Amino acid sequence: MKKGILFTALFLFSVALVMSQGRRNFRSNTIPLIGVEAPSFTAESTKGTINFPADFGSSWKIIFAHPKDFTPVCSSEILELAYQQESFSSLNASILVLSTDILSQHFLWKAALEEINYKDRGARNINFPLVSDDSYRVSNLYGMIHSEESIGENIRGVFIIDPDNKVRSILYYPNEVGRNIDELKRTLIALQNTRNNNNVVTPANWKHGDDFMVPVISAQEKANIGNPDSPYYQLSWFMTYKKNQ
Repeated sequence: MKKGILFTALFLFSVALVMSQGRRNFRSNTIPLIGVEAPSFTAESTKGTINFPADFGSSWKIIFAHPKDFTPVCSSEILELAYQQESFSSLNASILVLSTDILSQHFLWKAALEEINYKDRGARNINFPLVSDDSYRVSNLYGMIHSEESIGENIRGVFIIDPDNKVRSILYYPNEVGRNIDELKRTLIALQNTRNNNNVVTPANWKHGDDFMVPVISAQEKANIGNPDSPYYQLSWFMTYKKNQ
């Protein structure tokens, strides 16, 4: 009898230890830092099996994560993405929506969203994949497990990944605040401009078409400031702009 009780106690302790280790493993990965290689993964989605990032070639890639399906804030965000999906595509950007529910529920959520006339703009088909992460494996890879008590609570990250598969931007919002899709697009366009133009950065509130800033300027370029043909101008010695010509 005592041996049986001891065996049961040891078994339950082992199970608890494994479960505890599993929870710790959820938090073992940190958020991938800007400039590092984006973690690769294979997962099922509403568009079939996704091999990330291999399936997306040289495009920019945006991972847009959600904790659960059929949540109100997340639903509004996906609808806004759907209305702008052609615009993102024209910027050579592929969208992946990640949610921790099972794939069959993703299909139900997608179908329900495609029937909504959101803000009187008509119903839209969702052409980007909804990726199932019910095992939390991808969320863990991207460091989005913030709480052992409520594992899925803060899976609200947005990762912009460049054509070289490097992480270029990380955005985070709490559950109660909807994400701004226009700001996401602005960030993408700014990243593309700074990637394609040598020695430029973008100032606060920069929008497509605005002038750039330059972190470094040569002595000759500085001497030419004020000439009609100079692309540069200064607000101060430490704030040099370059005309977006």
